[in-house]
Amino acid sequence: MSLLEADRPQVGAARSPSTCDCGSGLESRLCCSLDLATAARTSMDSEFGALLAQMAQAYGDGELTLAEYFAHAALRLAPGHRDALGGLYNVCKDDGRINAAEALVRRMATLHPDDAMTRANAALFFHAKGAMHEALPHARVLLRLAPDAHPAQATMGLVFGGLSQPVNAERHLRRALELGAPADLETLGALAGAVRGQGRFEEARELYAQALDAAGAEPGEVLIAWADMEEAAAQLDAADALLARAAATAPDDGRIAVGRAAVLRRRKDFAGALAVLERIPTGADHRPFEALAHKERGQNLDALGRHDEAFAAFAAFKQRTGEVTGQAYAADTAARQAAALKAFFTAGRTPLMPRAAVRPDSPQPIFVVGFPRSGTTLVEQTLATHAAISAGDELPVVTQLAERLGGLLGSQGAYPQALSELWSGDRAGMIDTLRDHYLNEAARLGAIRPGARWFTDKMPLNETHLGLIHLLFPRSPIIHLVRHPMDVVLSVFSNGLSHGFHCASSLDSAARHFALTADLVEHYRAVLPMRYLAVRYEDMVANQEHEVRRLFDFVGEPYDPSSLAFHENRRPARTASYAQVTEKLYDRSRFRFRNYRPHLAPVEPILRPWIERLGYGREP
Repeated sequence: MSLLEADRPQVGAARSPSTCDCGSGLESRLCCSLDLATAARTSMDSEFGALLAQMAQAYGDGELTLAEYFAHAALRLAPGHRDALGGLYNVCKDDGRINAAEALVRRMATLHPDDAMTRANAALFFHAKGAMHEALPHARVLLRLAPDAHPAQATMGLVFGGLSQPVNAERHLRRALELGAPADLETLGALAGAVRGQGRFEEARELYAQALDAAGAEPGEVLIAWADMEEAAAQLDAADALLARAAATAPDDGRIAVGRAAVLRRRKDFAGALAVLERIPTGADHRPFEALAHKERGQNLDALGRHDEAFAAFAAFKQRTGEVTGQAYAADTAARQAAALKAFFTAGRTPLMPRAAVRPDSPQPIFVVGFPRSGTTLVEQTLATHAAISAGDELPVVTQLAERLGGLLGSQGAYPQALSELWSGDRAGMIDTLRDHYLNEAARLGAIRPGARWFTDKMPLNETHLGLIHLLFPRSPIIHLVRHPMDVVLSVFSNGLSHGFHCASSLDSAARHFALTADLVEHYRAVLPMRYLAVRYEDMVANQEHEVRRLFDFVGEPYDPSSLAFHENRRPARTASYAQVTEKLYDRSRFRFRNYRPHLAPVEPILRPWIERLGYGREP
């Protein structure tokens, strides 16, 4: 009997006790327990080539079970072979065995780190999973391996799009088109998303239309993305029309119901939105849409005052999101970072650190900091009504500088210890170089408007890096938004956010990261002479003009009464608060936590010290 006939799996056969837990169907010793250092990457067996050919033929014919059989046979001979691993990866991915597919794609990247196809598979797998920070290193290696190949540029663009870095995404997607990438549905749709992310809605509309023309059909995915943009732009009739077109070709797509519900919620038809959401199909194929539906359901129930049901919907949203993405709060990493920053920025050390000079030929940053959902978008939209201030939105530059600081300073240590290099004579001027890097990147990302004297940077949780920010821009205003901790944590829990080491994964993790960050800010304020202003969200709502005057006095610009009409700012907000900042200021989000007190009871002990320290102790 030949190898091609031997050990053929029988339908319905019992699973072997030695089969790997990841679900690949391989024995554990050939899968997740494989010694990668000694794993054979090729085979001299005369039938090995035939196994690979038959695996490819079966996969091409859609015979996944047969393709898997041949992949297993090949991997028994060479468990590290790229094509055999790739074939089994494709089968597991198509079959919905995501854990197995992930284990296989990681193994391929480890065993074949300089293979472009392997890196492309890894980048696209993690992109599809929503794990962008895992996709990014693979996309970077792919680009280094094949900088003139349009798939490498397109993949880099897709990943940057997923990371909410639309300027970088646009650059790579346009480069892919220049290199000969087909102007197809995927590329043009991704480019439209990148342009939309920069607030260029009219140009995005043209690109979405081109994507539809390229497809020669009415693909639901592009229509739904376009409708989402129109809903964000408050063009609700246009959003409705696009969703109707999508429903004509993909009536069972759960995203259509979610989109319709969002439009109805914007129209204050909360009961109608809930009725639409009830019609979303259930099951494994609809899990990502189930998560979005739970979130949308919670928002509508909250608006109707059905708070217990709303909290249950938000909890289901978090559970489903975790199941789909596998993301969880990296508590140990967050704690280590905070401890390292507090240990470095001390009262004795910080006076000795060099500060960058102000660069007179460039507008200067205004840092609007605060925990997500604390009101930073409201303040940025208010500031950006002023002729002297341009809106930079969420600039990733401070975080990127922190990540790359060791290499930029030629240090053997990482951030923040690498800043010690600035005491060395041959590094003395590097603080100005780091400042220039920030300003140049801000300009490249479109933050600086001609004629403006200032630009805003409201990257969530930039307050983690107030020490670095102060060294780079010691005279820049730092506006810190403060909101009742219980309101902040509730709002983070009810929204989909990835900032802060995925602290929004659960109610408990949101509360713990809030406390960790608040403690770090308190430390910075004790050891750094920052140009710092705390602004309470509740005060902005209760006494808008007084607080807006304070803001402009602090920045050093004259007060303009038109800034009170921030909701008329034509610049589109590109955060989870986009709908709120298109309305006049309202107070229904002040002390919203009171409606959810029983559900928030488990985290109140974590937040109670900060409720007191931030001056909310007398609130009922």
